[in-house]
Amino acid sequence: MDKTELVSDHRVADPGASVMKKLPEVTLAFWIMKIAATTLGETAGDLFAQTLKLGYFLTTILLFLIFVVTLVVQLRSRRYNPFFYWTVILSTSMAGTTMSDFMNRDASSKYLSDGATSLGWGPQGLGLGYPAGAAILISLLVVIFTVWKFTGMTFVIRDIVTFRAEVLFWSAILVSNTLGTSMGDFLSDSSGLGYAGGALLVTGLLAVLVALMRVPAVPNVVLFWIAFVLTRPLGATAGDFLTKPTAKGGLDLGTAGSSAVLFAVLVGLMGYAHLRERRTLAT
Repeated sequence: MDKTELVSDHRVADPGASVMKKLPEVTLAFWIMKIAATTLGETAGDLFAQTLKLGYFLTTILLFLIFVVTLVVQLRSRRYNPFFYWTVILSTSMAGTTMSDFMNRDASSKYLSDGATSLGWGPQGLGLGYPAGAAILISLLVVIFTVWKFTGMTFVIRDIVTFRAEVLFWSAILVSNTLGTSMGDFLSDSSGLGYAGGALLVTGLLAVLVALMRVPAVPNVVLFWIAFVLTRPLGATAGDFLTKPTAKGGLDLGTAGSSAVLFAVLVGLMGYAHLRERRTLAT
């Protein structure tokens, strides 16, 4: 397997197969857009749940429904469309943010703004804590990959062209983004590293994965999925760094302003990816 899949372009062996390609090539631009989408997912999820005070319960239901709608659009598409694909990635990041918060947090004062006694309608959270929440999510991810393995379908993103394989892919994406949120929140809130320290740690781990690309014994598809999970806590810690108060180590830019800027950046990147895809199909 070609070890450059994480950061470089690939062409489909059969020229006609590009018509049915549903997922993007894994390039450096792919990872930049993934980090932008997951950072926006963190700030936008917090915007709905905390700033607008909808709470984790209602926001999780709302964002999961948005995920289902965007996923249906993606699944019904006959070929790769950057706007469809990255909208689903964004919706899984937003839903994953509040799903993780609902699993791990509760009505404790440390999770509420000063003077607040509740956050939105419904349960404040299950209060499982980050270790228990992560263990559940890792177990779910293992189950998904086990089922995927027994189907005999490929794990390589550029070769996923069937409906069943894509459903498994998106199931893994949703769980991995939720797991990544839990990891990011643990690094930011409980590890003592803070937002910047957590982001630096994840960046260092991603650098190790890049180095492992040169090790033939390490399957490239394993590196991809580890990197996919790790870019989520990078987005989570970066999002918290942008939005949290300076007293807590953040820049205090707010969820609304940060989300607006990140959304503009992501839309611009999606527009670039769309033009690039059109040029590829035209050649």
